[in-house]
Amino acid sequence: MSRLCRSARWLLTGLLVLLAAVPAAQAHESRPAYMEIRETAAGQYTVLWRTPVLAGRRLLVVPRFPEGVRNLRAPVVQELSDSQLERRWIDAGPEGLDGARIEFAGLQLSITDVVVRVHLLDGRSWMAIARPSQPWVEMVAASGGWATFSDFLRQGFAHILSGPDHLLFVFGLLLLVRRRWMLVKTVTAFTIAHSITLAVATLGYVQLPAPPIEAAIALSILFLGLEVLRARRGGTSFTIRHPWVAAFAFGLLHGFGFAGALSAAGLPPTAVPLALVSFNIGVEFGQLAFVAVVLLLARSLSALTLRWPRPVQLLPAYAVGSLGAFWMIQRLLSV
Repeated sequence: MSRLCRSARWLLTGLLVLLAAVPAAQAHESRPAYMEIRETAAGQYTVLWRTPVLAGRRLLVVPRFPEGVRNLRAPVVQELSDSQLERRWIDAGPEGLDGARIEFAGLQLSITDVVVRVHLLDGRSWMAIARPSQPWVEMVAASGGWATFSDFLRQGFAHILSGPDHLLFVFGLLLLVRRRWMLVKTVTAFTIAHSITLAVATLGYVQLPAPPIEAAIALSILFLGLEVLRARRGGTSFTIRHPWVAAFAFGLLHGFGFAGALSAAGLPPTAVPLALVSFNIGVEFGQLAFVAVVLLLARSLSALTLRWPRPVQLLPAYAVGSLGAFWMIQRLLSV
């Protein structure tokens, strides 16, 4: 197992270097944008458009309504700590928006989704999701529970795989833990912890501001990098002896980070339990896929008997800690 983990470290060192070149503001670009369309009179609607903001940068996605749609009054824009809210009042004419297509320019260049909720005067309501592969939605009632389940399953899967900070923490756990069963125990503790806080935050029992949570997540990566470095130098600590405890404690923080993505979807109360379950399953599938790829690639290289210089052996630990420190400083400056 130790030989396998050594191979994994060298295999993913290049990946860490690439992550360092990615703008840190995109660490959570996968948080969805959100649009709510509510019909107030025949052919007239109020539109709430929310786009995520991280480190002062707003997701560059612009909604485009069909030709003929006009503003009834000037839009109102409100800047929040983690998003930008825009309210519109529009008139779509006598035919309204029924069957129309709303496009989201720039979405195809991002790694996020747009969740759209629609409420009509006749009592119909539904939810749809626009994706980079399909940057538009049609104003047609979507199917029920299965559509919600599959949509948020994919969203959870995409969120974890497009969030380099969460993946970097998992990678740090792989570097720290050498024994197979301890690794299983540690990853399981991380999973249980972030599932708990994802649930309590999404259901509204605990509400914490996003910027400090994001900074604390970066701090957990920095801490883990230092512990990996200590272990590689032959030292020991409580975290090194009991990595599952640290994984559980920091997993609680990461769960609040996941909850920010799910809460941004603006789900109706009746859809929250199903979306919560499917989103969490998607997150776990994505996490397990990442771990499986690392271990499978490492196993394929385990036959190699390479001797690396000491500085190179410590490079993965420095990379994890340095990226954690960089993200932490950037996020603290944005609090």
